[in-house]
Amino acid sequence: MVSLSRIFAQTLPPLPRWRAQVLLSTIRSLRQRAIPAERNCNICGQNDLFRPIGWPLRPEAMCPHCGSLERHRLFKLWLDENRERIAGKRILHFAPEAAISNLVRPLAKAYVTADIAPGRDLQLNIEKIELPDESYDLILCSHVLEHVDDRAAVAELHRILVIGGIALLMIPIIEGWATTYQNRTITEPSDREIHFGQEDHVRYFGSDFRDRIRHAGFSLDEFTAEGAIVVKHGLFRGEKLFIAVRS
Repeated sequence: MVSLSRIFAQTLPPLPRWRAQVLLSTIRSLRQRAIPAERNCNICGQNDLFRPIGWPLRPEAMCPHCGSLERHRLFKLWLDENRERIAGKRILHFAPEAAISNLVRPLAKAYVTADIAPGRDLQLNIEKIELPDESYDLILCSHVLEHVDDRAAVAELHRILVIGGIALLMIPIIEGWATTYQNRTITEPSDREIHFGQEDHVRYFGSDFRDRIRHAGFSLDEFTAEGAIVVKHGLFRGEKLFIAVRS
């Protein structure tokens, strides 16, 4: 049997002293529970104990075989039900993650990666995309909008999609908040981590995220991690994939 402390040690980088103390307390708390159950990774097909990652810590988040996270496995569930919406499309993928790229690339007519940093097919600023109108049929944008001016970015995504084109969006969202929390005076990385959960985030989205997307001219649908499938595949309860369609 693999101990929880060994799983944590193999997964996490060196931590500041205060974080290590919180982590140790978390491990002790988890030891009072039953050892976590095996989960099924619907990306690589393996069954195993999933590993902790992130801050705040998500104890059973990462597949130890392929490295998939909750959001990747949620996307795979959506894809399994909606393969025809991706097959044969011209696809632009911002800040691509391998777990999703490997699923989408074989289905696409054209698959192009993009990031503000060099190293992808295109170097693009998502707030001001240097591409013609109606350039793509589908855009993938997972955990990017919390880093940037989301209103400018979403308007640009709308512009470069064809009529009827789809933007698949994933973001950290706190559904209990009616209004997105952002504070432009919070600029230091350490303060951003405290306020927004990560040193390079600039907001936590509230439930008004939907209004922000619709305001740009999209209709919106949602695919939610819920029920027994959450337990089976180690999903983040209530996490959503937003399907925004250009009207």
